[in-house]
Amino acid sequence: MPGRLFLTRPVADTAQYLFGEHPEIPDNPRHNIAPGEEILVCTKNRTLSHMRWGIIPVGRVNARGRPVMETIINARSETVFDKSAFQGVERCLIPCDGWYEWTGKKRRKTPWRISLRSGEPVVFAGICDAWNAPNGTTIWQVAVLTCEPNADVRDIHHRMGCILPPEEFEDWLNAAEDDAAVLLKPLPDGMLTVEAADDVDWAGP
Repeated sequence: MPGRLFLTRPVADTAQYLFGEHPEIPDNPRHNIAPGEEILVCTKNRTLSHMRWGIIPVGRVNARGRPVMETIINARSETVFDKSAFQGVERCLIPCDGWYEWTGKKRRKTPWRISLRSGEPVVFAGICDAWNAPNGTTIWQVAVLTCEPNADVRDIHHRMGCILPPEEFEDWLNAAEDDAAVLLKPLPDGMLTVEAADDVDWAGP
């Protein structure tokens, strides 16, 4: 499941792919986007903004009524509509050029870069909500939805992000919950490229 993302193409190109517009938004190539940092997000009204990657579920409780404490960067698609911790969140799209996974033992892990074979942007199904900080600041935060992996990434990780094609963007953002839920499935086999990512400066942007 996505633990790091990358987005190096111009934001205008990503916006054109999403909804045919060219927004004025900060545009810097990013080869190594980590949880806790801001990522590009498309909301249900088809606008782009930056949100913090990782939902801090302040005030949310689990099925047993206990507070949810951990920061959530990825949420299981199979249960996202059932868990009380996710009640009230909004659906969104998370565009990027791809993501990274690691295999191997600690200190000897091999990084892998995963992207669409077509060269098109990867667009994950996501959820987002607003956290009202004690100082009155409102922080929008987001998490990627995950599903079972397809054959392309099965040997690398047991989960993958739910990737949506353009014809499903509108339904994910605005359709009824039951209709949106059926979109959360693995990408068909053979659509992803997996390559070694030894060239990435993991300390850089």
